[in-house]
Amino acid sequence: MTSKNSKSTKGRIISSAWELFYEQGYDATTVDEIVELSETSKGSFYHYFKGKDALLGSLSFVFDEKYDELKTRLDPADDFIDQLMFLNHELFVMIEDSISVDLLSRLFAAQLLNKSDSNLLDQDRTYYKIIRAIVKNGLAKGDLRDDVSVNEICKAYAVMERGMMYDWCICSGSYSLAQYSNRVLREFLENYRLT
Repeated sequence: MTSKNSKSTKGRIISSAWELFYEQGYDATTVDEIVELSETSKGSFYHYFKGKDALLGSLSFVFDEKYDELKTRLDPADDFIDQLMFLNHELFVMIEDSISVDLLSRLFAAQLLNKSDSNLLDQDRTYYKIIRAIVKNGLAKGDLRDDVSVNEICKAYAVMERGMMYDWCICSGSYSLAQYSNRVLREFLENYRLT
């Protein structure tokens, strides 16, 4: 029970922080405001995070919460491409609607400079587990080429998604991330379909 409560406290802090970051900007958000909105204490905040900067690495937690919600909406009758397209579209719409270009840029910058504890690449994340399950299922159904490993397909998909997010950031969000992905991701994934 303590573990669940700890996860809940950490989750409330992260969710509150990202809500405030989006509403008023990262620089204008204080630890006190995060603590107040999350209905936690400063002690709890500093138990989980060294400071506000450490929250930049927590965006993967926000993404994984979204994936947990989305996995219940996946249609098992859909093929692997439709399932991956659904997840990608929904996540990219969420990014456009609730995560500023500046915040996503800061996440990438922090990760590149090794200044964050970002776990975007952690293979134990919900994201990778869902992607791997979809790809394995596609392989089992005979929808996927068998000359490319599940891990290779998952890595290529993740790299493609990160690449699109990175490009969106360096273009200052000047185009719709979700619409662009809808056009190019399906074509990319078709390369892995068994023909």
